[in-house]
Amino acid sequence: MGKYKLTWKDLSWNDFKIYLFALFKAFIPKKKINDLDELENFIQSKSAWVTQVTLYGYLKTRMGTRYVLHFENDEFMGSVNLAKWNIYSVALQDLTFFSFSYLNANFNYQNTEKAKEIFFNILDDETTNKMPTNIIEEAKKNFGDRLDKINWETYHQDLPFNPSALSLYKWAPIAEELKKLDRKIVLNSVILKWDIVKKEFKERIKF
Repeated sequence: MGKYKLTWKDLSWNDFKIYLFALFKAFIPKKKINDLDELENFIQSKSAWVTQVTLYGYLKTRMGTRYVLHFENDEFMGSVNLAKWNIYSVALQDLTFFSFSYLNANFNYQNTEKAKEIFFNILDDETTNKMPTNIIEEAKKNFGDRLDKINWETYHQDLPFNPSALSLYKWAPIAEELKKLDRKIVLNSVILKWDIVKKEFKERIKF
């Protein structure tokens, strides 16, 4: 992180907007996902939503009324930013694989090469949001490793979001002894958020 001073201002307004208004999103009418551009937007926005809601929600729960005070702590803010991008990179992988696996199994969509194209497009676009280059490169490598092993017909049914749930547990800037106590709750909180996304995806997809 060098000597760059991080403050609450480094968490973009979009981060907080997604977190604070998450509960109201269910009431906004949703249009169908008809093409790959709309699918890419869905994968990006929902991965960001799950990342931010679960990470900030966990921090707020653990820190209580001291939550906002930590925004003036440089080391804490660096850890939050690092956690956010690392969790997000795995969330993107999970939702990309889930989406194309579901399309393969239910719509006989065979062009799974588009999964890599969409994933790389999203990461490249995130450079404008200051996503660290090293995290982007590591995410592309991890995606390739997972891509080599994936079963497109079954992935969407086989605990598809466990990696991002474990990523929150790994990266959240909370003391290890506390995280161990919270493990089951933390993992379940992520899976429950993904259940919302899965339900919306199945309602909106129209390929």
